[in-house]
Amino acid sequence: QVELVESGGGLVQAGGSLRLSCAASGRTFSNYAMGWFRQAPGKEREFVGVISWSGGTYYADSVKGRFTISRDNAKNTVYLQMSSLKPEDTAVYYCAASRVVGTTTPRYDYWGQGTQVTVSS
Repeated sequence: QVELVESGGGLVQAGGSLRLSCAASGRTFSNYAMGWFRQAPGKEREFVGVISWSGGTYYADSVKGRFTISRDNAKNTVYLQMSSLKPEDTAVYYCAASRVVGTTTPRYDYWGQGTQVTVSS
């Protein structure tokens, strides 16, 4: 079992930055790929990006060049640094853990509760 807790969400103006954190507990964190997803009201949950156990990253086109995922295995924490934020980035952001590197929700075994990010125009 892996428990995930996101933090760092909030209200930010367009063009601003925000860093989300996801703290993991339970099974060996370093064995898991960690993904970030988001869900806006009335929309399906969508892939944002993923970081493998070795640190390789992959991003959705909508956030590429603006968002950066990193991880600190010593702290069992993964981060999502968001820059040049746009109103369309407004959503609940979730971190998730998977034994494989994937971009779809069924690939992920464990999910956090989510943290709200609101970008005002």
